[in-house]
Amino acid sequence: MVTHLSCGGRVLDLTRPVVMGVLNVTPDSFSDGGRYNALDAALHHADSLCHAGAQIIDIGGESTRPGAAPVSPQEELDRVMPVLEAIGQRLDVIMSLDTSSPTLMRAGAKAGAGLINDVRALQRPGALEAAAGSGLPVCLMHMQGQPETMQQQPRYTNVCDEIMAFLRERAAACLGAGIGAERLLFDPGFGFGKTLAHNLSLLKHFERLQALGAPLMVGVSRKSMLGDVLGGAPVQARGAAGLSAAVLAVERGARIIRTHDVRETVDALALWQAQSAAD
Repeated sequence: MVTHLSCGGRVLDLTRPVVMGVLNVTPDSFSDGGRYNALDAALHHADSLCHAGAQIIDIGGESTRPGAAPVSPQEELDRVMPVLEAIGQRLDVIMSLDTSSPTLMRAGAKAGAGLINDVRALQRPGALEAAAGSGLPVCLMHMQGQPETMQQQPRYTNVCDEIMAFLRERAAACLGAGIGAERLLFDPGFGFGKTLAHNLSLLKHFERLQALGAPLMVGVSRKSMLGDVLGGAPVQARGAAGLSAAVLAVERGARIIRTHDVRETVDALALWQAQSAAD
């Protein structure tokens, strides 16, 4: 298992859980769409995420919420690159590209990004080649379908088995394209083409994913699965449940927690780390 990840010019220590802060520069993301579209607002939020304890900032210019339509490569580039470049000049933090676009992968890698986080697991034409050429680590996520349609009656025979089979297949494709195993991370994709029952089963059996042999990333922050468990709680009232899910995932092997609620997650993981080190 990889314990230290080379992210451009920085090394990410995965011997303890790491927090990734979310920075959406989109008008339509489910939790904070439109709040950080302006460059000054995005920079201020990035600075807040760093001060709260985020070791990675995940910058996304295309919403992947259920029902979201794709944006053009140029529009995504125009949203992300000014923010990426400005953060790189001001903050000492690993910058992650939340993208499926080969165009943005290439441009972002040249501008100082340290990680590619692709919800489509490098399945878009040219994405494998772009990621391979970047030299960066890549997080491959499982999603049944596409954002536009993924929540329309997702079906599995065994959700963990099918996620693991998919991620192994995509890992093999990466190895064939020249992306070494030491550059791979996996995200099982909570909420991406999965019902509440699928999500809960995945969380319950999460430790099985450690058999994949790569660091595991989890993003459950503010997702609808939490609202469903809480009887329809709105986005901003899902924080405590999200922290519980994050700690459960870390207990079962997750190394990176992707979240909107960075300070609270850092605090929760500090307690988890302290008790795990106790006699």
